[in-house]
Amino acid sequence: MAGTQSEAEFHQLRTPRAAAVAGVVFGVLFASSIVLLRSALPGEAATPWLHHQRQITTALILAPFAGIAFLWFIGVIRDRLGNLEDRFFSTVFLGSGLLFLAMTFVSTAIAGGLLAVSRLTNVPQNDLVFFGREMMLHVNNVYGVRMAGVFMISLGTIWLRTGLMPRWLAVATYLLALALLVVVSFSLWVTLVFPAWVTVISAYILTVDRPPSSPPD
Repeated sequence: MAGTQSEAEFHQLRTPRAAAVAGVVFGVLFASSIVLLRSALPGEAATPWLHHQRQITTALILAPFAGIAFLWFIGVIRDRLGNLEDRFFSTVFLGSGLLFLAMTFVSTAIAGGLLAVSRLTNVPQNDLVFFGREMMLHVNNVYGVRMAGVFMISLGTIWLRTGLMPRWLAVATYLLALALLVVVSFSLWVTLVFPAWVTVISAYILTVDRPPSSPPD
């Protein structure tokens, strides 16, 4: 009787399958934020940045929500792993994901600082803005992109070992991750690889049935 009452009062907390839409939200918001910032960045030190304040402000507003959606995406991935989760690969997966998110916020904060500087008329803006541009590019395309690559490799390895995702998707994840780790480029397209991959993974999760998260007896 007490056991029945306990079961009625307490229910196991489950992640709703629709939460996988967080990956799509992240992909759209993060890509939009990156495109807005990169298109506003000056190509040369003498190029003014004052004409893009609204564009930069919009990117700064979108970035935190993209980060929140990415945390939900990580939660969805871990929920799908369930009892199959491996401590080693999960630590690398979670750590690289959080580092990627931290670097993204640092880069966005630099943009916010540059925007504040651009509003002051007594500061030599050109040199400061160009310095900030180079720092943002290094944080995003050198460190952030590589953390994204580690994140993808750890997930690809987990998927290959557990069979939670199709083999072709795990192999494609490996190839994209290796490209992010090896290629050193400040190209906008390199930065957009990761949000595009997250969007594809989330779309796949939303369109297929939930796989078993524990090994069969």
